[in-house]
Amino acid sequence: MELMGDAAMARREAPQSARAQSGSFGKSSHSLAAAREERYAFLTEWYDPTAALMWSFQLFYYPKDGSVEMFDVKKHQKFLKRVKYNDLDPKDLYIGNRVNVLSRQLNLIDYGDEYTANKLGGKKERTLAVIKPDAIIKIGDLFELIHAFDLIVTKAKMTTLTRTQAAVFYSEQQSKPTFDNSVHLLSSGPVVAMELMGDDAVSVWKKFLEYVETTDALREARAQFVMDGTESFGHGSVSLAAAAKELQFFFPAKNDYGPPNTATFTDSTCCIIKPHAIAEGLTGKILNTISEAGFEILALQMFNMDRANAEEFFQVYKGVVPEYPGMVNELCSGACMALEILDTNQEQSFRDLCGPADPEVSRLLRPNTLRALFGKDKVKNAVHCTDLPEDRVLEVEYFFKILDG
Repeated sequence: MELMGDAAMARREAPQSARAQSGSFGKSSHSLAAAREERYAFLTEWYDPTAALMWSFQLFYYPKDGSVEMFDVKKHQKFLKRVKYNDLDPKDLYIGNRVNVLSRQLNLIDYGDEYTANKLGGKKERTLAVIKPDAIIKIGDLFELIHAFDLIVTKAKMTTLTRTQAAVFYSEQQSKPTFDNSVHLLSSGPVVAMELMGDDAVSVWKKFLEYVETTDALREARAQFVMDGTESFGHGSVSLAAAAKELQFFFPAKNDYGPPNTATFTDSTCCIIKPHAIAEGLTGKILNTISEAGFEILALQMFNMDRANAEEFFQVYKGVVPEYPGMVNELCSGACMALEILDTNQEQSFRDLCGPADPEVSRLLRPNTLRALFGKDKVKNAVHCTDLPEDRVLEVEYFFKILDG
């Protein structure tokens, strides 16, 4: 497609003023960048479903006041004048993420200049983290800890590996005396695989797991997850090269299939932790609240919804609730987490735990519900849960069969 080439050529075709400020030419680039207001530049793509076209933009973000600006790469003209935009969190500005700017889902495919690459991407790494079966019970605590150490979970999936799959994953350790035990443990029950991103992510997660040269804070935090005297409750990649290979094992390219999810589609209901809650670091707290209420999480996976999928999933609310457009915008504004919840409790349904859709009403009537504790308004109300009993399995299937198919 012709427009795809435009994105790849965007650095060469960027406005001269932007390149001068960002420091991509000459020895004086740093002083030029410092002399002007700081601005971060990204190359982005937006798919227009109406026209069935892929558009390429440069997105500029001004950290001083949180404003944004957009430049159309193909037309060589400004697409959006600089405007303050409070809904864009600077923590979401990393390559591979999707951000929502004025109802457009922009895929961040590259840095727009060397200044931004050096400033934001210099130490950024991606690594694989696997939470082994013994520690799954504390998955909420682990998500909180990951957030506390400034690591971002960009992908996550609960899966169960066969012994053969575990042996393939650990194939490079086949000569070690611990090989059989490692394979047995990894295939003994559900695991949660995650892609972690952050500064020196490989080293941070590896040190946490290996208990090597840790700070007092890290040592204390790690101690609560070591089960039954074992040294490791999880797995971490030993290098960037290993991380790339291991991430491909659990999260392969779209045309390939990784290990399956753990959804059962029986006696269960659907819960979605919304993008705003994930961005605010509430994932662990929500998972803990669900577990403490006695509900079992049968399946867990992160998704990046496009607008067409979000509209389809929420179709039942269209024309019924005035928040429908906002619900769609929120669901496709960033990564969400879908959960399959075992819902056989006769005294309290999972919907009861979620509470009324309006967090203000929840805080008045049911202050211990998920939306009362973590919601902000009717759209950013922390979680979605299935409203109609006949839709429970259908919503679980939408994520774990259709989208993960």
